[in-house]
Amino acid sequence: MPVRIIRTRHRNLLNARSRNVAAVQYYGTGRRKTSTARVFLRPGSGAISVNRRTFDAFFPTEALRTQIRQPLILTETAEKFDILATVSGGGVSGQAGAVRLGIARALVEYSAELRKPLKTEGFLTRDARAKERKKYGMAGARKRFQFSKR
Repeated sequence: MPVRIIRTRHRNLLNARSRNVAAVQYYGTGRRKTSTARVFLRPGSGAISVNRRTFDAFFPTEALRTQIRQPLILTETAEKFDILATVSGGGVSGQAGAVRLGIARALVEYSAELRKPLKTEGFLTRDARAKERKKYGMAGARKRFQFSKR
């Protein structure tokens, strides 16, 4: 009886994915408000892409772009790595904060010596501030309904 080799769809997907992955990459997860960023640092020329879009197209203001580049400028690694980030949830400000934390964590994975300067600047601290929940009997988190004496 002849032996049949069956190529499954799953195996083809694995092969396709493994070709796209760089040999060396460093990973960091960043969170801010309700945003989550998965950041991959790969050796390269300094290109940044977020959700398969260019950095400038994804983040509209220069302030957000500067905020994201801060850990790279501090550690002088801006031209060493290409950054691939996937971001979900929240708005642009929260996403920028999440990407910054993810980059900082990935840099620490790359070199433990970068931890001290990143820590002193506060780039490794997760900003825990989030929107306070609305309470029952109130208009918002703290605002009350208009008081009526009669």
